[in-house]
Amino acid sequence: MAQPVVELDRVGKTYYNGDVETPVLFDISFSIVPGEFVAIVGGSGSGKTTLLNLMGLLDRPTAGVIRVESQEVSQLDELERAKARRDRLGFIFQFHYLLPEFTVLENALMPCRMRGREFEKSQEPRMRELLKAVGLEDKLKVRPPQLSGGQQQRVAVVRSLANEPAVVFADEPTGNLDSKSGRLVFDLMKRLSRESGTAFVMVTHDDNFALEADRVIRIRDGRLVGAPTGLKGGE
Repeated sequence: MAQPVVELDRVGKTYYNGDVETPVLFDISFSIVPGEFVAIVGGSGSGKTTLLNLMGLLDRPTAGVIRVESQEVSQLDELERAKARRDRLGFIFQFHYLLPEFTVLENALMPCRMRGREFEKSQEPRMRELLKAVGLEDKLKVRPPQLSGGQQQRVAVVRSLANEPAVVFADEPTGNLDSKSGRLVFDLMKRLSRESGTAFVMVTHDDNFALEADRVIRIRDGRLVGAPTGLKGGE
């Protein structure tokens, strides 16, 4: 069996505001393997975005252990966490967050630029090919305001793969799109996951998309519902 790219072992999260404690997640344990496409679903306030932020090293757990590619990352200092996010993780958000003053190609390469211009230059041919693969070969020199919402989100999907991450975390990536554009972006993520062998973890409110994932992880009131190791669609 493949070595997990992400492992959670009895992870919990509580927020503190003075003497007030607000527990959000309780005793979460599961793992994700390379190339797996996982959907995390749950109602508003269930804790699914908090869970995604913990796995993406954007927040810290208050209990349990998180490992990325076998490394325990829960207690890394801020510099080490930033480096791990830059080098090993990819992110897609509900809003594309493209920089309007840069071209499509420059936006897609931005994570590479953070690792130095030489690395950016070495990755440019691959990123050109990825943008071509998602139908944007004629938009490389165009700036984001000239693109449709679906095209902008396709750039964001490609950007998430810039540093060849072990796993991409997507927080409601189709939530700001119309149904046609949302379908195109979802199908694109699944295809790129399959072709690249990169795991994708997607938070979504859309049950139709969730049921097409390799696995569904359901959360209610901060706890897993059912077995997180079920087959496709949580069967």
